[in-house]
Amino acid sequence: MRKITLAPLFGLVMLAGCEREQRQFEIPPAQAQFAKPLHAANERNAYALSQGKTLFKWFNCAGCHSNGGGGMGPALMDDHWRYGNNAEDIYASIMEGRPNGMPSFRGKLNEDQAWQLVAYVRSMSGWARQDAAPGRDDSMYPGKPENMRDQRN
Repeated sequence: MRKITLAPLFGLVMLAGCEREQRQFEIPPAQAQFAKPLHAANERNAYALSQGKTLFKWFNCAGCHSNGGGGMGPALMDDHWRYGNNAEDIYASIMEGRPNGMPSFRGKLNEDQAWQLVAYVRSMSGWARQDAAPGRDDSMYPGKPENMRDQRN
């Protein structure tokens, strides 16, 4: 008599429970008038937040905003924002610039990149889901990077 193992069945049940992130690259013309704005899902999308973090580095936003803590530019980690903290206000600040230092990035970023950057900036103040928000860089931790730590402990 054969023994039936439950491991393969258990594996299939576990895989069925996994939910994969859905991405919609194009909106059919008939649905375009009812579509959500580009930024609507970015704060729940780990890929968009990661891309925003990359853009934050590439455009040297940390040079003025000091990784969100404020410096020459205002802090991005609090809830007191001079020009508003909703996504549309942040988008306007990035694309149009603001007086006394914030340059315009229109022509340097496309619209989707700007919304990814908006999502990342908002995540610095805790407005993104924790399971989607990117972690801090290894360079900001006081100890060694995780991949360089002694694994014997």
